[in-house]
Amino acid sequence: MTASALPLIAIDGPSGVGKSTTARRVAARLGWQYLDTGAMYRAAALAVHRAGLSLEDRPGLERLLAGLELAQEDTRIFLAGEDVSEAIRSQEVTRRVTPVSADARVREVLVEQQRRIGSRGRWVVDGRDIGTVVFPGACCKIFLTASPEARARRRLLELEAKGQAPAFDEVLGDLQRRDQADSTRAVAPLRPADDAVEVDSSGLSLDQVVDWIVARHQAHP
Repeated sequence: MTASALPLIAIDGPSGVGKSTTARRVAARLGWQYLDTGAMYRAAALAVHRAGLSLEDRPGLERLLAGLELAQEDTRIFLAGEDVSEAIRSQEVTRRVTPVSADARVREVLVEQQRRIGSRGRWVVDGRDIGTVVFPGACCKIFLTASPEARARRRLLELEAKGQAPAFDEVLGDLQRRDQADSTRAVAPLRPADDAVEVDSSGLSLDQVVDWIVARHQAHP
C-alpha cells in the first residue's frame, strides 16, 4: 500500500454477483470492518417507498434525505432505528432501488455518509462505484463478475431460503434490467476502475474467491 492509499478494499460488481457475502468474509479473514453500501441504497429506496414519494417530488425527497437515519451494526442495516435487513431484500425493493440509486441527490447524500464512515479504520466496502467514485484511493480494488445465469441461480437460492418463490426467468430478467440501468446511468455508472482487478466467479466457490482476494491484498499490502 502506498503512502497515499487508503486502508480499504473496494469490491464492485453487478447485482447478484455475491459482493456482500464475499466482502463480509474477506473482512472477517483480515479482521477489518465491513460496509455494505448496497444495503444503504436499498434502505433509502425502502424509505422513499414507505413515504409514498415520487422522485419527481424534489422538495419531498430533500426533506426525506435531510432526516434519513441509516446505521449498520455488524451485518444488520437500520432505518430510523428499525432493523430493515430483511425488508430491503424483497423483490419489491429490488425493483425500486435502481431509480433511487441513480438519483444524483440520493447518491450525493449517501456517498458523503460512506466516506465519513470509511475515513476511520480499515474497511472492506462493496458496491457499484466504490473504486471509481466513493474511494478511488482504495489500496485494493476488485471488480467481481459472473454470468447473468449464475447470478440468477444464486439470487434465487437466497430468495427461496427467505420463503420467497419467484420464477427463475423473473429473477434473471430483473438482473438483466438492473445491469442495463446500472451500466448506462448518467451518475456513477457501473464499470471497473482502471486499476481494478476483475474476477469472474462463475465457476468458483465462495471460499476460492475469498482466498484469492485475501492473497491479492497480502501480496500487495
